Amino acid sequence: MSGAASARSGSFSIGEVLARLRPEFPDVTISKIRFLEAEGLVEPERAPSGYRKFGHDDIERLRFVLTAQRDHYLPLRVIKEHLAALDAGLTPPNLPSGEGRVQPAPRIVDDEGTVRPSAFRPSRSDVRWDRQEVIELAGIKPELFEQLESYGLVTARPGRDLFDEDALAIAKVAGELAGFGLEPRHLRAFRTAADRQVGLIEQVTAPLVRHRAADSRARAEEHTRELAALSVQLHALLVKAGLHG
Repeated sequence: MSGAASARSGSFSIGEVLARLRPEFPDVTISKIRFLEAEGLVEPERAPSGYRKFGHDDIERLRFVLTAQRDHYLPLRVIKEHLAALDAGLTPPNLPSGEGRVQPAPRIVDDEGTVRPSAFRPSRSDVRWDRQEVIELAGIKPELFEQLESYGLVTARPGRDLFDEDALAIAKVAGELAGFGLEPRHLRAFRTAADRQVGLIEQVTAPLVRHRAADSRARAEEHTRELAALSVQLHALLVKAGLHG
């Protein structure tokens, strides 16, 4: 069946689903779609031959899941709760009525110490700025940015003297901290703590990364996403407890 015929019938192969999702989600793979199916996020019909048959609703469901992961870094267990609410005709938290998209969360943690996972969404690979542009966008002095670089708090992409969204966000936060008298040299402890957390997460997910199963990389990404959110949540709660102790 051709792509046009599939669209008319509302029945798509997994390859056709991939082609429809790829423009919006360049990193999605067939293995990723199969992983989401195995986790119960989507349940395509099966032809007598065993081939998957995805409908329009299945594609929108996958688009919802991928958007929630990319824009909010939500773990699958939370996305399942959102989908269950939608299936029941309810409006999940952070979703405006009538829309199937998770809305941006502006803060990393709320007043209860709960992580706002949007801080962990991957940087857009197509967005880059040079040093002067980052300084202007962050609203900081060149001297402050130079210090951030010297202490390894922001780094240019290898081979190119350009910076990504993460570098811009770090520069903005550093600028706000500078207003309280905290200089880049004071922030080295944050860099050290972050490196240790990254090492611990990589140690936990390494067996999945090395595994040859088709969905192992997708599982490793999901575990990394959830571990990152939980580690920052724990950090925030420990700081909160220390200040209130």
